[in-house]
Amino acid sequence: MPLIEAILVGGRTPDGIRSLIPELTEGVVKALGVPQQSVQVAVRELPKTHWAAGDVTVAERETASRFAEGPI
Repeated sequence: MPLIEAILVGGRTPDGIRSLIPELTEGVVKALGVPQQSVQVAVRELPKTHWAAGDVTVAERETASRFAEGPI
């Protein structure tokens, strides 16, 4: 029974997450030749303050990006 765990930065809509599940499932079905019913998918969302590249969180990058753009 394959288990796919997708860990995403939070902020996606429930519909967006729901549309991801069959895409992931189909990829595993095609790649491994397993029945669709055997594929399990777990989607976890992390807050932007809990996801970092290097030592900078996504939230910090977004804030820095907004400041770099300047006033609208």
